[in-house]
Amino acid sequence: MSNQKQQKPTLTGQRFKTRKRDEKERFDPTQFQESIVQGLNQSGTDLEAVAKFLDSSGAKLDYRRYAETLFDILVAGGMLAPGGTLADDVTRTEFCLFTAQEDLETMQAYAQVFNKLIRRYKYLEKGFEEEIKKLLLFLKGFTESERNKLAMLAGILLANGNVSASILSSLYNENLVKEGVSAAFAVKLFKSWINEKDINSVAASLRKVGMDSRLMELFPANKRSCDHFSKYFTDAGLKELSDFARNQQSIGARKELQKELQEQMSRGDSFKEIVPYVREEMKKSDISEQTMIGLVWASVMSSVEWNKKEELVTEQAIKLLKQYSPLLKAFTSQGSSELTLLLKIQEYCYDNIHFMKAFQKIVVLLYKADVLSEEVILKWYTDAHSTKGKSVFLEQMKKFVEWLKNAEEGKLRLIWATCSSKCTDVGKFSMQILIELEF
Repeated sequence: MSNQKQQKPTLTGQRFKTRKRDEKERFDPTQFQESIVQGLNQSGTDLEAVAKFLDSSGAKLDYRRYAETLFDILVAGGMLAPGGTLADDVTRTEFCLFTAQEDLETMQAYAQVFNKLIRRYKYLEKGFEEEIKKLLLFLKGFTESERNKLAMLAGILLANGNVSASILSSLYNENLVKEGVSAAFAVKLFKSWINEKDINSVAASLRKVGMDSRLMELFPANKRSCDHFSKYFTDAGLKELSDFARNQQSIGARKELQKELQEQMSRGDSFKEIVPYVREEMKKSDISEQTMIGLVWASVMSSVEWNKKEELVTEQAIKLLKQYSPLLKAFTSQGSSELTLLLKIQEYCYDNIHFMKAFQKIVVLLYKADVLSEEVILKWYTDAHSTKGKSVFLEQMKKFVEWLKNAEEGKLRLIWATCSSKCTDVGKFSMQILIELEF
């Protein structure tokens, strides 16, 4: 056996050069831009010809790689520098959004060009949305007419579902808000969006991306009030948007109020402190008593951890509601508020199965505590109940309702007898009955 180390085998053979097509292509949008500009100039302002050119060019040109360049040219007529300006040596194409006529019909036709392009090349969707976001950040670099056209186009694209309402996040840029550009742009955008669809569709799109609660941010902090927003957009002919924003503001205020109410309860604040605070907030946020009693009920019922056993949960509920009946009474000064509370109780007992057998006991407790009146309970039983658990709850209440009816009839007979013994004059007799009934 040789002591010398054996030489390791080596591979021999011809070395192959890397094929040119396998090398990473250098990013150079200039040639792409020249091809697009040339084709658009040949198509002129014939939108059908433009759409056909863009459709056929996708097979030859790298739309995926140069999406930003493509959309810059289609909107502004050339590649945009940071800030939204065109390079000095760039001549705008014959076809571009910014040189089009400023009216809704023209913008609808232009939107169809973008719509056809994106439907044909689905991979452009994300890049197109990013392009719109970028263009909105560049608004100060555009003329007023260019901004108006872009706003109308954006509204139509939003209505058609070509972009999501998340693009509006660009309008909350501090500089655009401060100079009033965001609010003015939003007016044009929402007008064209609502023109294509309706406020319900707009609201659904805004909610989907969490923009429904951010509309006030279109204004600087010192003007970020419901009244200012309402006046600005109502004066601009967008009352439906103004009403929607006011409603969203009210929802936000209700959530905050309920959160604070729950904190006050957990701290053990007295009703003498809680009630004035809640009434002040109701006035400030224009919250009705009917809405408020729903919030109070929800806050009370979420203030404890409920027992999982049905026989124990009823006892627990009665004990809690005895404690909080003065708070409930403070916000049931109207019959409509009492009925709202009764329906909330029905809904709660239906949705929480352990409470199904507790309904009657809760209602009777609140009747004794003077929170619910016999008139409202009878109305609920007769025709104002919800369909949720209807047969179960009506059966539970049957005996109590019969007792109420008999008690009411007995009361009326007693009043009639009392009044007839006191009065001989028919007019005075009727008046005495009204006094006794406390009308």
